[in-house]
Amino acid sequence: MAEDGTPRDSREGLDLADARRRDQADPLRGFRDRFAIGPDPVAYLDGNSLGRPPRSTIARLQEVLAQEWAGGLILSWPERWVDLPVVVGDQLAEAVLGSGPGQTLIADSTTVNLFKVLHAACGLRPDRTEIVVDDANFPTDRYVVDSVAAARGLTVRWLWPDPESGVAVGDLVDVLGPRTAAVVLSHVDYRSGYLADLNEITAAVHAAGGVVVWDLCHSAGVVPMSLDSAEVDFAVGCTYKYLNAGPGAPAFLYVAERHVATVEQPITGWFGAADIFAMAEKFEPAPDIRRMLSGTPSVLGIVAVQEGLSLIAEAGLDRIRGKAVDLTEYAIALADERLVPVGARVASPRAAAQRGGHVTIRCADAEAVTAQLVAAGVVPDFRNPDLIRLGLSPLTTSYAEVWTAVDTFAGILAR
Repeated sequence: MAEDGTPRDSREGLDLADARRRDQADPLRGFRDRFAIGPDPVAYLDGNSLGRPPRSTIARLQEVLAQEWAGGLILSWPERWVDLPVVVGDQLAEAVLGSGPGQTLIADSTTVNLFKVLHAACGLRPDRTEIVVDDANFPTDRYVVDSVAAARGLTVRWLWPDPESGVAVGDLVDVLGPRTAAVVLSHVDYRSGYLADLNEITAAVHAAGGVVVWDLCHSAGVVPMSLDSAEVDFAVGCTYKYLNAGPGAPAFLYVAERHVATVEQPITGWFGAADIFAMAEKFEPAPDIRRMLSGTPSVLGIVAVQEGLSLIAEAGLDRIRGKAVDLTEYAIALADERLVPVGARVASPRAAAQRGGHVTIRCADAEAVTAQLVAAGVVPDFRNPDLIRLGLSPLTTSYAEVWTAVDTFAGILAR
């Protein structure tokens, strides 16, 4: 968008000089310098898989290692660490999820958290027999759905959305009903970048008496939302993409306040007990969101999440979303001008309101093309069978990077 807030025509002046002018006018340009960014690669467009490291995270982790671990040793648990999953969970809820405290935890991986909340969701509807999921959902989501359905004797009802868009409320009409226990969907499709209507779909699931579980991996930190206002039941997501918490950083889970006191989860570990240090003979769940914890949390990982969140909160999700829209519009305009004439095509929604933070290009020999891009210093993301994702992380991706990537991409396709 232009500095006055009006939409900019992304098709005008699509040269490198224009890209640099866009970078100079970018209201978020100062944040890029707060990340550890070296000369290589020349264009990193995979922040929707792994974000760049904030400089503050590197400094904070060194501090934790030197002072809290080496200095405090075991005493750092009661003094600082034991409450981190809840404290940082509340920070994530406020900055990213648009939700109140006491409903969010930083813990485990997305897969483990999805396993927990899906069992919990089905437990809220013990008289129902079906779980709904789409065939385009991320593999871990589909695998967990199959696993939970098999364990609980439930039937999986499959949706088959358009592969270049995603699940819309109309796709649910024929599958929702009195047998629907839970519906598991991704807010942003990991392939096409399609942004689902979280509010409308949640309302439709509730109208059928079901419970909804949202995977926010590709929307958390780049798409504003309010899980409380939408009355979402459960949500999970990772922190190493747009939240920039680092490889393998712990994920998050959300349980709506109305469910917290009674919900049951299947991995009952000591950190989810009412009294962690009682070492009781039998498990008694904590009365609050801590009941969703299992084993000992990753302190270093949660600290990294906290540092990434501080940048998100400072920048503000509305400004981040504004740049995400502008970057994706710009990438599509470049693709139309440079890539489509040499055989590629855009496989992401054209309407900004239906698009997350990445743009997907479909082309022949996509895996080989990706390898050539990487060799040339451009890092995108290949997805089977013929998709190349351009991940545009608003706090770190520059317009010049996008121009360079597409210019290199076009040269490879032309050859």
